Amino acid sequence: EKEDLNREILRLGIIAELDAVSLYEQLAAMTDKEIIRKVLLDIAKEEKTHVGEFQALLLELDKEQVEELKKGKEEVEEKT
Repeated sequence: EKEDLNREILRLGIIAELDAVSLYEQLAAMTDKEIIRKVLLDIAKEEKTHVGEFQALLLELDKEQVEELKKGKEEVEEKT
């Protein structure tokens, strides 16, 4: 179904961006050059923005996801 495909496209986008964040942060931790570290962390921050963009679109298309995120947040709040 087209809507299922669109949700999967957005989820794959989120996964790719999170992988990029992880990669850039790991590389930043490995370098001894401050300018490289700063640039990598800046790029990682931009990737986090991309995650937010994909997530905003996903939440428009998947109301079940919205409800499950709320439940997850409530469960964490109960435990903390």
